[in-house]
Amino acid sequence: MFSRPVASQDAFETTRNDVTSQRDSPAAGDLADALKELATAVAGLVLVPGDPAYEAELAGYNLAVRQTPAVVVGVTSVDDVTAAVRFAAGHGLPIAVQATGHAPMRPADGAVMISTHRIQDVRIDPQKRTARIGAGVRWSSVLEAAAAHGLAPLSGAAPSVGAVGYITGGGIGPLARSHGYAADHVRSFEIVTADGTTRTAGPDENTDLFWAVRGGKGNFGVVTSIEIDLFPVRTLYGGGIFFPGESAREVLTAYWDWTATVPDAMTSSIALLRLPQDPDLPPPLRGRFVVHLRVAYNGPAAEGQRIVEPLRQAAPVVIDTIAEMPFSAAGSIHNDPPGPIPFWDTSTLVTQLSADAVDALLQLAGPGVESLTTVVEIRHLGGALSREPQHANAVENRDAAFLVYACSIVPPELAAAAVAEHTALQSALEPWKTGHVLLNFTPSDSPERVATAFSSETHARLLEVKARYDPHNLFRFAGLTR
Repeated sequence: MFSRPVASQDAFETTRNDVTSQRDSPAAGDLADALKELATAVAGLVLVPGDPAYEAELAGYNLAVRQTPAVVVGVTSVDDVTAAVRFAAGHGLPIAVQATGHAPMRPADGAVMISTHRIQDVRIDPQKRTARIGAGVRWSSVLEAAAAHGLAPLSGAAPSVGAVGYITGGGIGPLARSHGYAADHVRSFEIVTADGTTRTAGPDENTDLFWAVRGGKGNFGVVTSIEIDLFPVRTLYGGGIFFPGESAREVLTAYWDWTATVPDAMTSSIALLRLPQDPDLPPPLRGRFVVHLRVAYNGPAAEGQRIVEPLRQAAPVVIDTIAEMPFSAAGSIHNDPPGPIPFWDTSTLVTQLSADAVDALLQLAGPGVESLTTVVEIRHLGGALSREPQHANAVENRDAAFLVYACSIVPPELAAAAVAEHTALQSALEPWKTGHVLLNFTPSDSPERVATAFSSETHARLLEVKARYDPHNLFRFAGLTR
């Protein structure tokens, strides 16, 4: 931890100079004094390379990207965030933000990393049916607090994911087709922009920021808290059915036909899974290639059972876990790895899941194919996801029928081969692609990739908002760059 005196100033200077050599750097003594002032100003940690707690503070869910910022500030409050932002701006350093590290952007080398995981406030207003969520809160905390009042948030598939990053990137979870994107149900948020000013944004205040951050993610500042709608949902008819991998064609074809018939209350996906020889897995699944149907029905269990029944008949069933469950247990539907893990992922939006599209998928990721791709998931969109929200936001691509997501859980030495497989899969789906992506499901490692989440008009408007609130592009690691 940065303490008095400076323990790692040489390492700090080396890292900083790598990315700011084009600017006049302050004298080392001045910078050391500034770091001392920062450490005094914040209640949290101030760490530089070489400090014992530096690596632990940077640890996140996705191990694929190693972060080497010049300074890490483990913030505990809005005041800490403000101090960290002003320090970065004053010394010409870019700013990165991390809560849980599920979706790191490109490596934040030489940056000031603001680590928000200590900001854990969750406040439920059962009368208004809202939750106020701090910057570092995971969905698991919100689910537990809301369930005590018979309410549910528009949380994601994995309870360990940070709520704020998920919401600002759009957000698709178990209630997606019945209620829409999580970003569609934001009441307001508090954000510290690049000038170190704390602002509130909502339908009647800083409306340009309110529009842009809901869908434009962390390109405009540090969102320190966010107020969201909650819904009177206590239970779901949800879970999964595992089918043998050799039945993939029959199951995918049945799923395509089935999605054309289901009501908006049914949110679902289907995945091709290559499972490891993990003793924590049930014996019938260990080391197998399987097809996994995931369903979440927001309605009576008996009605959900009737709707799902045709898929139960599509192929032999290995394991069936679908049953009525508390909404707070919805994370068991996908049952994502607890992590941390190294993974690489890509996605695309498609217009349909025709027989030809199924063939294209199976040729590259089906049974009998040697592949590094751990999962190829097809998420059914439409329903409320296709409708515009009460207050417009930057989430687009509401006309897509399905999201196709690929993820490889592999060590770094296999990353290039895994990415090549993803590229081939994307190319094979070209005839059915919309040409766009959803920001939460694609790496934000380049401006070009981020731009594909938006129409040219929306992208231009986002850049205009960014120019007003971040004219020096300090928040550059979320990929929206002028």
